[in-house]
Formats: sequence, structure tokens, C-alpha cells
Amino acid sequence: METTAKSPEKISPVKERKVKGMVEIEISKCKGCELCRTACKENALTLSDTINIKGYRYIIANNDLCTGCVNCALVCPDAIITVYRTNPKKNAKREDITPKNIKEEIKAIITSPAYDDLSHMDYI
Repeated sequence: METTAKSPEKISPVKERKVKGMVEIEISKCKGCELCRTACKENALTLSDTINIKGYRYIIANNDLCTGCVNCALVCPDAIITVYRTNPKKNAKREDITPKNIKEEIKAIITSPAYDDLSHMDYI
């Protein structure tokens, strides 16, 4: 019977992302539907333990994990998420990335045709 020793797993260092994102959420308007959380592939969004002024648990963003993919803003039914994406210089610190010095701003605005043109609505 031949036995083989398992070699220790090699741990590769975590690569610094070239593209980073920053998510801003209007927590006073968030209903906590968690659609954005399920759309986030980086698991950068979590549901809070506290409630907002409307009584909903709201979404909290961990911007250290965000890549600025905008999936969260695209699926938000209330369009309360703004995503900022940047390609920082090598020597730039994470604290230096603010909405004022970011090169690119992405905001998804989703409108419903039913609200734009009320002539197509049926009344009961």
C-alpha cells in the first residue's frame, strides 16, 4: 500500500485591484429588498442590523471589496444606489478616493414607462 503525503497548499497573495469602486446608498430610502446584495458578486453589500427612518433594515456597503461593477445600481428598484469607479495610481491610498477626485461616475436611473405616460394606465 503506497501512501502519499499531501503537500501544503500554496497561498497566493491577494492582488490589489486596479479598478476600485465606491457605493453610496441613500439609506433613508432603502427598503432592504436585498436585490443588490444578491447581484453583488464581490459580496460587498450586507443587510444592516438597524432600521432606517421608514422601519426597514437597509443595505451597507463594504467599499474595500467593491470593484465598481454597477450590478447593484442596475437592479435597485428604487434607484437609490450610486456607484463611483476609479483606476487609482499605484501610490494612491484608499482613503484618497472620494467622490470629488474620482474620474468616472456611474449612476443608474431606472424609470417606469407606466409613470411617464399615464394615458396607458387602466383604472378600475
